[in-house]
Amino acid sequence: MAAEWSAVLLTCRRGHGGVSALQRELEVRRLRGGLGPRPPALLLAVEDPWARLGSGGATLNALLVAAEHLSARAGCTVVTADVLRDARILILHMGRDFSFDDCGRAFTCLPAEEPGAPAEALVCNLDSLLGTMTHRLCVGSPPGVWVCSTDMLLTVPSAPGIDWDGFQGVRVIAVPGSPAYARNHGVYLTNEQGLVHDIIYKGTEAQIQQCAGPDGTVPLLSLFFDIVLCMAGGMTEEGFVKGGGDASVRSARSVLWTALHGFPLSMACIPNASYDYMTSSASDHIRSLTLLPSSASHLHFCKTAHSHVDQPSLLEDGSSVTNCVLEGAVQLAAGSVIQHCHLQGPLVIGPGCLLSGLDVGSSAALRGCPLRDVVLQGHHVRLRDLPCRVFTLTGRLDDWQSPVEKATYLNVPWAEFFQRTGVREGDLWDAETLRRSRCLLSARLFPVLHAREALGLEDVLWLLGLATVPSEQLVRWRTAWRMSWQELLLCLDMEAELGARQALFFLQGQHKVRRVLLGRQDSSLLPLARSAVHEGYHKAMLDTLDEVASTASDAGIAARALACIAEVLGCMARGEGGLRSGPAANREWASAFGRLESGDIAGGVQELAAERQKWMSRPALLVRAARHYEGAEQILVRQAVMSSCQFITVEQVELPPLGHWVQAVCPARLDLSGGWSDTPPITYEHGGAVVDVAVLVDGCRPVGARVRRIAQPELRLVSLSGTPQGEVVAELVCRELEHLQDYCQPHAPGALLKAAFICTQIVQFPSQRPLRAQLMENFGGGFEVHTWSKLPHGSGLGTSSILAGAVMASLYRAAGKAASTESLIHAVLHLEQRLTTGGGWQDQVGGLIPGIKIGRSKAQLPLRVEVEQISVPDGFTQTLNDHLLLVYTGKTRLARNLLQDVVRNWYARLPSIVQNADALVSNAEECAQALRQGDLMLLGKCLECYWQQKKCMAPGCEPLAVGRMMDALRPHAHGQCLAGAGGGGFLYILTKAPWQKEALHQILANTEGLGNFSIHSIEVDTGGFSVEVVGCDTKDSAHPGGDRAV
Repeated sequence: MAAEWSAVLLTCRRGHGGVSALQRELEVRRLRGGLGPRPPALLLAVEDPWARLGSGGATLNALLVAAEHLSARAGCTVVTADVLRDARILILHMGRDFSFDDCGRAFTCLPAEEPGAPAEALVCNLDSLLGTMTHRLCVGSPPGVWVCSTDMLLTVPSAPGIDWDGFQGVRVIAVPGSPAYARNHGVYLTNEQGLVHDIIYKGTEAQIQQCAGPDGTVPLLSLFFDIVLCMAGGMTEEGFVKGGGDASVRSARSVLWTALHGFPLSMACIPNASYDYMTSSASDHIRSLTLLPSSASHLHFCKTAHSHVDQPSLLEDGSSVTNCVLEGAVQLAAGSVIQHCHLQGPLVIGPGCLLSGLDVGSSAALRGCPLRDVVLQGHHVRLRDLPCRVFTLTGRLDDWQSPVEKATYLNVPWAEFFQRTGVREGDLWDAETLRRSRCLLSARLFPVLHAREALGLEDVLWLLGLATVPSEQLVRWRTAWRMSWQELLLCLDMEAELGARQALFFLQGQHKVRRVLLGRQDSSLLPLARSAVHEGYHKAMLDTLDEVASTASDAGIAARALACIAEVLGCMARGEGGLRSGPAANREWASAFGRLESGDIAGGVQELAAERQKWMSRPALLVRAARHYEGAEQILVRQAVMSSCQFITVEQVELPPLGHWVQAVCPARLDLSGGWSDTPPITYEHGGAVVDVAVLVDGCRPVGARVRRIAQPELRLVSLSGTPQGEVVAELVCRELEHLQDYCQPHAPGALLKAAFICTQIVQFPSQRPLRAQLMENFGGGFEVHTWSKLPHGSGLGTSSILAGAVMASLYRAAGKAASTESLIHAVLHLEQRLTTGGGWQDQVGGLIPGIKIGRSKAQLPLRVEVEQISVPDGFTQTLNDHLLLVYTGKTRLARNLLQDVVRNWYARLPSIVQNADALVSNAEECAQALRQGDLMLLGKCLECYWQQKKCMAPGCEPLAVGRMMDALRPHAHGQCLAGAGGGGFLYILTKAPWQKEALHQILANTEGLGNFSIHSIEVDTGGFSVEVVGCDTKDSAHPGGDRAV
């Protein structure tokens, strides 16, 4: 669940100068999906109406602005409070300036990544708070206004346990803390009914102790909010009004008292919650970025977040790197933090350091400069219309506001600093500056401009006084225009700083693209692609993907890069322009496709990129371009899979006489576990394992083909109905090579048989030699092919691939050649890639190898399938026969429809798909073990698990009627699963009791909404497929007993 906001407002101080930048940041978070499933209609960055306005005044101003905008959206011509009645409004306060982040505490980046986020982005404190408020703290609350500070790191458990039943009035949220911590903060004092009696800020030990609970903790304020004070039960009107200072404030407080004092003020203190106030202490800040958050946090801190690090082993545990590019040897000690930096080694950063905002040009100055316990920052500053870069250097232990006599600079007393650098007090403070005002905050230490020379990081590093300071360095520093941190704060350019962070984020993102693709990592690039599109960095992403695709060492890497380009183009269409799945046959792309087909990947990628530029103007064109990139990716997948051709070996045998039939009959196959892991590219990028069993359906082998040579130099392609003696369903005669040119279009008549002639190299295509000449010269005539299947189209029992194996086996033998079963498995892979159906290897393994087996492929190219027969206990094969049944669901489906989505999701490396691929393989191994043990119950559990995995891989593969059927059969089954990819076809059931065909028929007959189902018996085929020369007699049987090889 998530809170649904009507409006989210972010307030900032007057003169802040970054309101437009803050507005853009809010809008980007809407696009990323960071504001809940239904983002608010109103997102506003609101500037305070005057300087030094407190949180109470900022809240009232923001609420007025919200009411005005909501009134306008409601069609009102004047502001009305009625629009607030059912509104849910979140107001977040930016608060004061922050010494360690130029964009304030709200935009301080945390060392965290969110792998499940729809869009990849830096995680700021603002994002953490928005997540906490939207998904945890405010869930279930009634309409109203929430007010939250951004100057703390807030941790709330997933179930805060706040009771909103019957709630009225105002509620403050507290977190438990220690009395010692409360001395510098505030606590709530409540009565027995949970109503707030008083708010004690920086109270005495006795005052704080009276607020303590039974466990000794006290309810800490997470926001000191003076408006709330007037609703405390123990507050008097006189005490509240007089506490306001001047007359105007007292008058305002009097109005607040009258309006709000009658509201009950309750408190909710959340167990196991905490907040960490972001102080001006560098030690505290470094600690908060290097210590893991509590288990209640929704964030997962990591040592390197959104960063490219060449040598991660040089980062010690307890260090933190966020939004950085660290090239070469950059060594970082424990207890140190680097953020928003692009550095080149060799560099050594000691403990206790915070480095931020340093660009690659700073690296030279840092080399040989040992850093320890320092804060080194680069700032974007705007002096009127002049943008410039300024560097500041302070010590981890320095205090900004302590007077010079008691304070340190760079962790040493000021006197020692003056002595070792030659800097004088008069260099830093004017003579008229009071002694008590002379502090680090007001010291003009930091060079901004120089009349004759460009300034750089070396102009502050010399202040460390690590060696004898050259006199010219001191002179150069003195002659530069310098500013104090107090003065610099007024000139910080938040827009430029946010822009620089964004540019660095996408620079490290480009490194990530190369790292993930070239390293074949299972990391998803889709969230990064979405962010690149949201934030206008899609061109850089596309250019990087082009570079990877054109320089990749193999077709598999290039194919994934092209798939990623398709994702970027799809994201750019923003959900418009039509479906991603569709034709990719526009002639404008044909030249690029041709280059890829010829093996010129670099040239093909270059032509694709040039053509892409013409298709970027509107969503419909973008979607069509994405389709063509997926078409290009499929070309490269085919090339990767065709690496398996090296495992096809064919030997010469005696040529059968003219007119003699060569016949192959095959069992069907059941996939018991692991399916989809055999599908390219998953099978060679992840590795696959599938348990298959060859089965007779209703006592016979249902798939077959026969081939004979004929005198006429032509190819006769005949499809029969169900059996070798069946009626002719379709007949096609090919006399010219051009009759074969549609072999790669799966729906074209005879496409599979045409592809088989080409893949077995009986016919050379393309070729300058006519078909008639090829056939006469090589074979003295043509060929006639008959095929049949008793199984319906889309059965899920592997019919197409098994038929391809039968055809190729018969063709080889009829042409005087012979191929081993292993060769046929790889030959069918080759054929299906040429046919462009893109199938895997499990079907031919299941149908061409007898009995029960597990096929495996490693995560590598060339793709090789290895098969292990599974030995089962004596009698267990018959037990399976007695307990297995097939139900035809009456639904048909084409696996390719599901295949496109599965391949797209795999290339996107969605975490759920990667985890599911792991689970498919491990479940296959467990299933194989269950079979070896003869354990029906464990086998049933594997089947049930497998069906859930199929549904994860291809959502929508369980039609409603099939779901009803499975529900009806579940009490009677150890396990059940749709065969193949799902979506229809056959359902197989492992029944608890044997011989349940009639019983299941009765159950299904009494179940509504199932349509035309039928139940079939199945048996494990331990004989397997056969190829035999049967002479001129065509009355051969497809039954097991009639299959003998000659």
